[in-house]
Amino acid sequence: MMERIPKPGEFYKHFKNKWYQIITVATHSETGEKLVIYQALYGDFGVYARPLSMFVSEVDHEKYPDVKQKYRFERVEMAESSAGEPAGKTDHDPTAASVDEPGSEQELSPLLLPFVEADSIDRQLELLMAMTGKIGQRELDILYVALDLPQRGGSVEEQIHAIRQYLEMQKRFDGGRLR
Repeated sequence: MMERIPKPGEFYKHFKNKWYQIITVATHSETGEKLVIYQALYGDFGVYARPLSMFVSEVDHEKYPDVKQKYRFERVEMAESSAGEPAGKTDHDPTAASVDEPGSEQELSPLLLPFVEADSIDRQLELLMAMTGKIGQRELDILYVALDLPQRGGSVEEQIHAIRQYLEMQKRFDGGRLR
């Protein structure tokens, strides 16, 4: 279990479908305990500390019987796509059942990480439009988490349209706000 020590810059998905990036593994100055310092990739992008032993532990399946993920946090590898852009791939237990096609490692859209890291709503809108017709429900679920939005039903196209409307409303609201 302790061989799963997170490294700075790595991305992890919590079993409740929230994404985080590792800042570092620190040592508590009084107890010597190892602590994982990580940042949320959604909402206010808060920074958190958690004991390493808890971070790498398995999900309590008695408390959370419907969770399919084996570990509390699972690493998401960011591979290079043929276009030279990052593409996400979850580092999950290979013996666990997958919702993707059996035996396949389905990669996430290479536009997903730039969307999450975008520094403006205009850039998010641009990337969202580039994703239209190229993403599925997995990517949409990540977009909902990144934007801290409740998930909606409907087709992929309808959901993309709703996210675009949300971003355009945010842009209008932020643009008219007094500073």
